[in-house]
Amino acid sequence: MEQNWAGNIAYRAREVARPRSVDALRELVADRDRVRALGSRHSFNDLADGPGTLVSLEDLPAEIVVTGNQVSVPAGVRYGVLAEFLAERGLALPNMASLPHISVAGAIATGTHGSGDGNGCLSTAVAGLELVTASGGSRTLWRGDPEFAGSVVALGALGVVTTVTLDVRPTFEVRQQVWVDVPWASVVGELDGVFACGYSVSVFTDWTGPAQVWVKSTGPASLPFDAKAAPEPVHMLAGESVAAVTEQGGVPGPWLDRLPHFRLGHKPSAGAELQSEYLLPRDSAVEALTRLRDMAPRIAPLLQITELRTVAADKLWLSPACGRDVLAIHFTWHLNVPEVTALLPAIESALLPLGARPHWGKLFHTKEISPRYPKWTDFTELRTHHDPKNKFTNPFLDNLT
Repeated sequence: MEQNWAGNIAYRAREVARPRSVDALRELVADRDRVRALGSRHSFNDLADGPGTLVSLEDLPAEIVVTGNQVSVPAGVRYGVLAEFLAERGLALPNMASLPHISVAGAIATGTHGSGDGNGCLSTAVAGLELVTASGGSRTLWRGDPEFAGSVVALGALGVVTTVTLDVRPTFEVRQQVWVDVPWASVVGELDGVFACGYSVSVFTDWTGPAQVWVKSTGPASLPFDAKAAPEPVHMLAGESVAAVTEQGGVPGPWLDRLPHFRLGHKPSAGAELQSEYLLPRDSAVEALTRLRDMAPRIAPLLQITELRTVAADKLWLSPACGRDVLAIHFTWHLNVPEVTALLPAIESALLPLGARPHWGKLFHTKEISPRYPKWTDFTELRTHHDPKNKFTNPFLDNLT
C-alpha cells in the first residue's frame, strides 16, 4: 500500500502511475476522470491523495536547463539535487527549506518556505510554470500573466505541473552559528531583533525551557543580547546524530550546505513524526507565542520540537504569506495521530483569531479557509474555468469552505 513519508496517510487512489515522458503524462491525464500529482510525499495530510489516479513525476526526464538568471527544472526534481546542479555552475537559489529532500513542484504548490525577514516563500522564486491541463493539453504561465499569481501556490488543483522556471542568483557563502540555552524571555522580548540578525534565522523551543537560535548569515552575526554560542555542533533534537545537520560554528561555506538544516544524504529531523504549522501576521507574533507558552503542559508531551521562522510577504493568492510578513510556528510532533489530532483544535482556537493560516501540507483541523484568503473566490473561479469537470479535485479540497 502506498503511503506518505510519515506513514500516517495510506493513499486511497486506485493506481499510482509513473509516466516516463510528458506525452505519456498528457495521454494519461486526458484518459482518467480523477488525477492528483504526487511529489516527494512529504505532506502530512491527504492533500495529494484522491480516489482516482496518483501521478508520480519521478520518472519524467530530469534535464535541468540554465538560461541567464533563470533555471528550468522538471517538477519532480528535489531541491537538494537542483542545488548541487546550480552550485557546480556558480549559481544559487535565494533560499531553501529546512529539508533538501522535497520536490520542487510539491514545495511550490503548497507555499513551503525557508526563513528570513527578506526572503519570500520558495514559490516567490517562480518565474514560469508549464502544466498539463484537464484535457491533456499544455499550458504555460509567466510572471506578469493575469492568472500567474493564482496558479503558483495552487494545491495541484489546476493541473499537473511538469516544469518550473526559477530565478537564480550568483553563488554565495553562508555561515551558520547556533546559540543554546537562550532564555525564552529574551527571545520574546527582542523577537524582531532576533530574526533580523541573519539572512535566515530559526528559533527552536519545546515551550517549557530555554531556546536554541540558529542564525545563517552572510557575515559575522550576533544576537541582540548576551547568549552562549554552542561550543560544538548540535542537533535541535536531543539524542539525534549531529552528522545529519549542516555545518555550524560560524564556518563559511556554500549556500546549499548551510541554508538547509539537514544534509541531503542523511535522515531529516527524527524521521518518525507528524508536522503542523501556522503562519501569523508579524504584529500578532508575541501574543501568539504567549498563548502557546501558556499551553505548554498540553503541547510538550506530544512535541519533539517547535521551530519559529519568518517569511516575507508575497502576492501569490494562496500563499500563507500573501499580503503580509509572517511568523511561522512549526510543530514537529511525535507520531501519535489520535492525540495530536485531538490537540489541534485547541491550538487553532488560540491562533486562528490572530490571523493564522495553516500550512497546506501539514496537519490542521479547520476547514474554514475562505475567510483567511481574500482571493479565495478568485481561485475558485480559476479552478472552475480550467477544470470544469473537477478532474483535479479530491476530498481534501472539496471539504474546504
